[in-house]
Amino acid sequence: MAAELPFEQPLIEVREKIEDLKKISQDKQIDFSDEIALLEKRYKQQEAELYSNLNTSQKMQIARHPQRPTTLDYIQHIFTDFIELHGDRMFSDDLAIVGGVARLNGVPVTIVGHQKGKDTKDNIARHFGSPHPEGYRKSLRLMQQANKFKRPIITFIDTKGAYPGSAAEERNQGEAIARNLMEMSSMRVPIVCVVIGEGGSGGALALGVGNRVFMLENAIYSAITPEGAASIIYRDASKSMEAAEAMKITADEILKLGVIEGIIPEPKGGAHRDIVVQAEAIKQVLWTNLQELSKMTETQLIEDRYAKFRKIGRFTTIQEGNPNHA
Repeated sequence: MAAELPFEQPLIEVREKIEDLKKISQDKQIDFSDEIALLEKRYKQQEAELYSNLNTSQKMQIARHPQRPTTLDYIQHIFTDFIELHGDRMFSDDLAIVGGVARLNGVPVTIVGHQKGKDTKDNIARHFGSPHPEGYRKSLRLMQQANKFKRPIITFIDTKGAYPGSAAEERNQGEAIARNLMEMSSMRVPIVCVVIGEGGSGGALALGVGNRVFMLENAIYSAITPEGAASIIYRDASKSMEAAEAMKITADEILKLGVIEGIIPEPKGGAHRDIVVQAEAIKQVLWTNLQELSKMTETQLIEDRYAKFRKIGRFTTIQEGNPNHA
């Protein structure tokens, strides 16, 4: 089984009881089938209740699960003929961003995504999924190539934010992110973005200017990490859960705010429970939306993307009983 999270402890205990009874039944030749059946029924009921009522803290734990599938995992399961491309042609190859060309149901596409590591050594090499400027410049180079050769662009978002170190600032982190925002807004090809884990700050938005943006069911998307927000607002990083609740960072809240177009369901317990099922769900969403967007002209694609982001942030005020849009 994948590494369990603290809030899953009640399920772990029931599952352990089931396994113990099965072992005793086998070793001692004692029939515990009725007891096992009751426990299995109880397990399914508790599982359904737990995962259908996850709070913000629990979803954040799933989004940050160490075994949660990464961009490269999804590329392996969704696409064919993937060729990874490296480097920004100016400084170096940032392993926190991966990308290249592949086929989706036979159609050539360009893929770009954040990439976290699988273990400590890999995470250090990939800066724990927090890109330097050269990572964003690599992603822009690949997207410009896609724009030139009329290939749809697919991005996978999974980062706490851009790398916060002095070296990144010295190489103009802010400019790299801002240029991505500007360039992506005027791309003449379809862009579909999927938040697969964490979508944090400008580091996430630098790959998030798409015609369609989706989130996995247990993913999170925010202007700053809850820990960072708590440090600023409450002067106490330990109040991150309180900040997370106030920030509305879960997929269902983000959908209500109109920031994304839809939520992609996850297997019970999270995407790490069954990557094959999860990858198929993402693939269907990508294919459906790319088919729809491919019917638009270049001008329509740009206008569609512009309209999507212009409508974010609208709110309604009530004055003397009449709603006015501000």
